[in-house]
Amino acid sequence: MVTKDMTIRAILEVDPDMAAILMASGMHCLGCIMAHTENLEQACAVHGIDADELVEVLNGYLANKDSYGSLTPEA
Repeated sequence: MVTKDMTIRAILEVDPDMAAILMASGMHCLGCIMAHTENLEQACAVHGIDADELVEVLNGYLANKDSYGSLTPEA
């Protein structure tokens, strides 16, 4: 689960594929040093992004991914 107090780095450690969502939202500096220290809420404020909406999108992605994963046949 993603929260506003997580750093960008921590979010990407949960799932590196979330970088595409962050980039699409307007965060194009995922590799900058601030991504290691700023939390999502701070980064959203800098980039003019609604943090609550972005958290909802990121958690929706994770929920859908988890649901899909549970539907795949076991090897």
